[in-house]
Amino acid sequence: MFHRHTAIRLLPLPQKSNLFTSPPFQRHLYSDVSETMAVLKVTFTKYKRNKLAQILWILNWLSVMTGVLLFSLGLFLKIEIKKRMEVLAKGEISSTSNMLISVGLVACVINFLGGKICYDCSDMHRYRRWQLILLPYIAFALCFTFFLLVGVFMCYTTRKELEESLYLGLREAIKSYKDTDIPGRCFLKKTIDLIQIWFQCCGNNSFKDWFEIQWISARYLNMASKEVVDHLKNNIDGKFLVDGVPFSCCNPSSPRPCIQHQLTNNTAHYNYDFHTEELNVWMKGCHEALLDYYSHIMYSIGLMVLIIWLFELCVLAGVRYLQTSLKNVPLDEPELDSDGWLLENSFVETVKYNLNFIKNFGKVSIVCELPNLNKDI
Repeated sequence: MFHRHTAIRLLPLPQKSNLFTSPPFQRHLYSDVSETMAVLKVTFTKYKRNKLAQILWILNWLSVMTGVLLFSLGLFLKIEIKKRMEVLAKGEISSTSNMLISVGLVACVINFLGGKICYDCSDMHRYRRWQLILLPYIAFALCFTFFLLVGVFMCYTTRKELEESLYLGLREAIKSYKDTDIPGRCFLKKTIDLIQIWFQCCGNNSFKDWFEIQWISARYLNMASKEVVDHLKNNIDGKFLVDGVPFSCCNPSSPRPCIQHQLTNNTAHYNYDFHTEELNVWMKGCHEALLDYYSHIMYSIGLMVLIIWLFELCVLAGVRYLQTSLKNVPLDEPELDSDGWLLENSFVETVKYNLNFIKNFGKVSIVCELPNLNKDI
């Protein structure tokens, strides 16, 4: 008797779907988290993402032009300082111009790269090549904006250093006014005369500074004259001091012919009173005139750099929105809407996270060094 064995086919049991691991739920959960934690969250459609990328491409090219402007401002300031380097005691003030030139060059490179990235981000396929580079680019650009702010700070805080440098430099240059036959100083007379004519000033602090130094060269003094010899003997240091000023101190707007000699002698000139009459020489000192001139340049440049800094921050914020909105788009569904934000968590939590990251990074570095230390021991 034969027994028939019936083949029984076992069918697989239907798997119970896990609600918590389904992609729709994960996207919904991620969206809820971002709604509660993200800072300045904005929802972008595909059309808005593409428009944002196009606008940022244009703004980055404008930022390249601002980089050229920064470079030009730094170069202009450097040239202006170099033109009157003879009356500046310290050359450290050129650090501001060097800073602007460097920042301008870096701005051109960063914004050129940013324009290329934003142009490619208008297409999801081209975006993937920049996906890993976009966030480090934003971090580097944020550090760059810090140096822009440093440039603004330097423009507004250089006045005191410039004031001291001009005072000491002008004092030494005026003392060398007479040294027209000494190599290395022969050009200072022309420099001082041009400064006094161009900036309508006289002396360092005032025209009376010329009374305290010998600004007439000994080669032009008649030593055979008893008056000149007596004048030299009456001075303890043997200097030929006069109450007069160089011709470049004369004010051409004065109706009276220029009185540049014996300014304190009322009897030497007709209808003249040194104490009451307004002299026909420039009353402002060159120290004040040059300080006002350079301060005006510094403050104007500082204001321009501040505006550029604000513009760069706006562009960087737009790039951040573009980066986060593209990051939240599923690769298999590029048509979906996505959220973008400036900070994924609150500002305080972001700071804490970064501080902890730095601390942990330091601990990892120490642990990595321990095996080498034990090996040496």
